[in-house]
Amino acid sequence: MKLDVNVLRYLSKDDFRVLTAVEMGMRNHEIVPSELVDRIAGLKHGGTYKVLKNLLKYKLLHHDRSKYDGFRLTYLGYDFLAIKTLVNRGVFTGVGRQIGVGKESDIFEVAQEDGTILAMKLHRLGRTSFRAVKSKRDYLRHRSSFSWLYLSRLAALKEFAFMKALQEHDFPVPKAIDCNRHCVIMSLVQGYPMVQVKQLQNPETVFEKIIGIVVRLAEHGLIHCDFNEFNIMIDDEEKLTMIDFPQMVSVSHQNAQMYFDRDIECIFKFFRKRFNMTFQEERDEADETEVEVDENSRPSFYDITKDENALDRELEASGFTKKEQNDLDKFIEGGLEKSEDSDEDEESDDEEQTAESNEEENLNEMKSLQLQEEEQKSSDGVEAEAELDDNEKGESSGDEDEAGRDEELDKKLGKQRRRAMAAARGGRKSQSSRNTYKDKGGRSQNSKIHTNMSGW
Repeated sequence: MKLDVNVLRYLSKDDFRVLTAVEMGMRNHEIVPSELVDRIAGLKHGGTYKVLKNLLKYKLLHHDRSKYDGFRLTYLGYDFLAIKTLVNRGVFTGVGRQIGVGKESDIFEVAQEDGTILAMKLHRLGRTSFRAVKSKRDYLRHRSSFSWLYLSRLAALKEFAFMKALQEHDFPVPKAIDCNRHCVIMSLVQGYPMVQVKQLQNPETVFEKIIGIVVRLAEHGLIHCDFNEFNIMIDDEEKLTMIDFPQMVSVSHQNAQMYFDRDIECIFKFFRKRFNMTFQEERDEADETEVEVDENSRPSFYDITKDENALDRELEASGFTKKEQNDLDKFIEGGLEKSEDSDEDEESDDEEQTAESNEEENLNEMKSLQLQEEEQKSSDGVEAEAELDDNEKGESSGDEDEAGRDEELDKKLGKQRRRAMAAARGGRKSQSSRNTYKDKGGRSQNSKIHTNMSGW
């Protein structure tokens, strides 16, 4: 959908109020009921429905009545909310031409009040060419439900965080200015994508710089995962700038070696085809084909030494979560066991993950009880065999005693199982339905939001 910022001139404060109300309703609704929009917006005399009709005309909302009468934000409406917020902050004053289109983003020029030109990147996950985002990215982590607008917001937040951290460590990246919703504002890179470059004055030097960036990233605990000629900018002085960071992962990721080798292979392949460069390659003894040898050698993932202040810990890159960081810290301190305080901290950060970990601990406890039962049974059996007489009376009495002990152990084990399952269920918080108050009267769960918005 084409971004026409001229529509912003015709939008009133009530229009943005209703757009914000729909955005709030989409936190727990795929399609927000019109009654809920009216309650959140709080416009007088039924003005919400008139505003909704106006927003539909500009295609800022989508109307759906398949199950019930409701609305949802379009990417254009989400764009306007982000642009309006950034303009109010004074980040920029005008939007210019579109300078880039990707499979998951659009890039525009924006101008500040002093005339400085910046770049605005609008993430647009969910396009036809990028429908498999749920399996290709880890924005969702443990979540099962998602919306494309929410995923775009997560991608923007992740890219902004990575860009800012890489900039602080003197990596050649654009300067991160600001971020709101799915929009990232950064400095405009003066140059061209490497894919558009046909000739270089010093291709060997440029190649070494690019490989050096990949290796240095890995030393800081990160892998770009999409490091190719499309995401490398170069200017007339052959100065490099890398872009596009939402898919970066940690070197601790289970597929880190594959991603690292793929980035290296993309660079080797591009320079081999575009600039006719040859490289030293490892050759099997059975392979008798000759390979031209050059000074350059392919870096290996296992030869990289990770820096002490790795960025993957700071940024929680994919493959290196907060739980792994806590485990690492405890290992360094001497392998201390989990304390109740740490469990409470993890529960505040991620309730579902903590509940799952509690279940695992309870299951482990149940397994240990079963092992203890088996060991006790075996020891009881040995003692019983030693004490049994050869006559039938002694055998029958021993069997009765052993059966009594087994019955008592089964009762204890069942009691421990019930306690473990109760503790596992207690770690989870009950979640209400997405449409809990859809058809209910009175004050909704958004009454607090409604009260805050009524003071606008």
